[in-house]
Amino acid sequence: MSWHPQYRSSKFRHVYGKAASKDKCYDCVPITRNVHDNHFCAVNPSFIAVVTECAGGGAFLVIPIKQTGKLDPHYPKVCGHKGNVLDIKWNPFNDFVIASCSEDATVKIWDIPNQLLKRNITTPKKELLGHARRVGLIEWHPTAGNILFSSGYDYKIMIWNLDVKDAVLSKPVKILDAHKDVVLSMSFNTDGSLLATACRDRKIRVIDPRSGTVLQEGSYKSHRVSKVLFLGNMKKLFSTGTSWWNNRQIALWDQNDLSVPLLEEDLDGSSGLLFPIYDSDTCMLYVVGKGDGNIRYYEISPEKPYLNYLMEYRSHLPQKGIGMMPKRGLDVAACEIFRFYKLIPTKSLIEPISMIVPRRSESYQADIYPLTAAAQPALTAQEWLNGINKGPLLVSLRPGSEAAKSLPQLLEPEPPMKVTDLSQQQGVQRRMSLEDKQNPREIEDGRKWLKVKERSPKNEQMCLSNGFDIFECPPPKTENELLQMYYRQQEEIRRLRELVIQRDVQIKQLELELRNLCMDSSNY
Repeated sequence: MSWHPQYRSSKFRHVYGKAASKDKCYDCVPITRNVHDNHFCAVNPSFIAVVTECAGGGAFLVIPIKQTGKLDPHYPKVCGHKGNVLDIKWNPFNDFVIASCSEDATVKIWDIPNQLLKRNITTPKKELLGHARRVGLIEWHPTAGNILFSSGYDYKIMIWNLDVKDAVLSKPVKILDAHKDVVLSMSFNTDGSLLATACRDRKIRVIDPRSGTVLQEGSYKSHRVSKVLFLGNMKKLFSTGTSWWNNRQIALWDQNDLSVPLLEEDLDGSSGLLFPIYDSDTCMLYVVGKGDGNIRYYEISPEKPYLNYLMEYRSHLPQKGIGMMPKRGLDVAACEIFRFYKLIPTKSLIEPISMIVPRRSESYQADIYPLTAAAQPALTAQEWLNGINKGPLLVSLRPGSEAAKSLPQLLEPEPPMKVTDLSQQQGVQRRMSLEDKQNPREIEDGRKWLKVKERSPKNEQMCLSNGFDIFECPPPKTENELLQMYYRQQEEIRRLRELVIQRDVQIKQLELELRNLCMDSSNY
């Protein structure tokens, strides 16, 4: 019989939740009283949007992320819907575009101005008219730009291409009518080629969204599903729901076999919904309870036992909804790996909660911040509709990294150019240090210029980055290899700059000591 250790090694084992101080919360926010089971909150690095109470229709607030404290009771709203707003989602590739859906059976796309709102926004950028009944869910495609999915109480999921110039769209590019009841949850896999849904008929479905084909369909008699989630590229699904005895329950499924769950576990006897949230960068799963103040978090592993419980954040203030900050908006200096925005309607408060990895060092912790999804689409809407699949573009969260807005494209290999003049080589190095914030192609060209046939020992040392010779490795063949090479070069340039600064300080100190010695000798 094999022995299994009681504790497993994990860098996230001691992650803890830290609530923001009162001055960093959003106070006096009239949070909606709607009982619909949605997040009611959407966050990006620029704004926080929250569904609010409004007489005579539906509305939501858009507050600048840095405008904490008490909210003006007359703060302008986004109010163009004729019914209650049920869901809001920011465009993942544009921080100033947000989508909303409502009980009035419409979906609206809004442009948010860059400055503080001074009056109500009532005219949407686009209006999507296709559903016959109220629209309860909307989701942006994770890798293709301007593709939006909407799900209504007419049991249909509609796919919209927002690249068209028309302000009013009445015909979606595709209608998925595989469901026989209301869709409760939608989730994409990493490249957006598959869509998982949870339906009120207790079934989980995995659908090819472009063809409308149901690839997998299943249910389990002891698990009444309410929310479903793709777990990144692990080919697994995670669902929350209730058991026969109305206990809150979680389950883990094989993406290719939905007949029986891989794991099923009862949590507690509370009646509130459980929102599952997955962070594919850290493989951490958060389970947020509606109606209570708890956030459970787990670590997902590809082998048994699959789900490893880490800790639970507890609070006496119950949450009605939750918002999640994208990775590019986190405070990496504080080792923050996730941030929630908790809606507390009893106090009209939005409270940020940071999930932090305890580390003593204040430097950038690369091991807990792998490359993450960028704010740029990997595909156009038409490319995705034509059948192309592509994973998200990746960026580094390292402070000062200039690749946060773009990804270097894979370049065709070119023959290296010879540089024999040392002054010419130094000029090229200076040009690289000045232009590393520009086009990555220029950096790649600069690297090839520096690849000389014969180098002195001093130049050999300058080419080493953490013991790795960036010029002796084979040329990159994939985008990921090119990206890694690019970041190694940036790290080397940054290290050399720090070294130059240190030498400048030493020179100034020596000059000062020399001046003092001269003054002392003149006194004698």
